[in-house]
Amino acid sequence: MLFALKKIIGGLLLPLPLLLMIMAAGLLLLWFTRWHKSAKVLLSLSWLLLLLLSLQPVADRLLLPLESRYPTWNGATPVTYIVVLGGGYTWNPDWAPGSNLIGNSLPRVTEGVRQWRRYPQAKMIFTGAAAGNNPRSNAAVAAGVAESLGIPHQAIITLDAPKDTGEEAQAVKQIVGHQPFLLVTSANHLPRAMGFFHHAGLTPIPAPANQLAVTSPLNSWERALPSPLWLSHSERAIYETLGQIWQQLHGQTASDNEQAEQHE
Repeated sequence: MLFALKKIIGGLLLPLPLLLMIMAAGLLLLWFTRWHKSAKVLLSLSWLLLLLLSLQPVADRLLLPLESRYPTWNGATPVTYIVVLGGGYTWNPDWAPGSNLIGNSLPRVTEGVRQWRRYPQAKMIFTGAAAGNNPRSNAAVAAGVAESLGIPHQAIITLDAPKDTGEEAQAVKQIVGHQPFLLVTSANHLPRAMGFFHHAGLTPIPAPANQLAVTSPLNSWERALPSPLWLSHSERAIYETLGQIWQQLHGQTASDNEQAEQHE
C-alpha cells in the first residue's frame, strides 16, 4: 500500500498532471466563482510553466546536472557482476523482445550487453518485480531481451522480487557481497541509485545508460519549438529530484566519507 501511495503521489507531482490540476483549478474559479483574477493568474502561470518545461534549453538544463555526474564507463577494472536495474516494461509474446521494454529500460539492457561483451566472464544480474498482474517480471523480460541479443542463459541471474531501487540494492547484496560490480541504469537515475547501493554497504562502479540531455548541435527549430520529448526530459529531472528528497528524508544515502571508505 505504501509503495502504491508513493507512486501515486509522486506521479501527481510531475509536470503534466500537476499543471493540469492547476489549470483545472483556474477553470473552476473562472466558471463558478467571482475570483476571476486568481483564475487568470493560475491559468497564465500553468501555461507559462508548461511552455518553458517543453523547451529543450530549459528541459535539458534541468536534466544535465543529474546526467553529467558519471561518465560513460569504458574502464578496465575487472568485475564479476554487471547489474542492470529494472525500468518500465510490459509483456506481449507477439512483440519483438525489445518492444516489451518501455522508455528507459531498453537502453539500460543494451548498455549492459555492451559491458558484458567487454567482460564476458561476468554474470549479468537483472532486477525488477512483476508489475500488477503481469505474468512475467521486469527482470525476466529484460533477461529475455539480453538473451535475444546473444547473452548466454547461464550468464544471467534474475532477481524478480525487488519493487524499487532500495529493494534492488538489498537483493543484489545477497549475491555480490562487497566486491566491485558495474551498476547499469539511466544516467539521470544513477546518482540516486548509487546512494541506495552505497547505503547498503555495496561497492558499485557507475555505468550510465540512456543519456538524454542534449549538449551536441541541434536544428534551431528543435531548440525553439515546444515538444513532448523535451517535456519528458523535464519530467525525468523533476522525478529524480523528488526521489532524492524522499531518499534523504528516509536516510537512505551514504555520506561522502562512507562512500570513500567503500572504495578503499
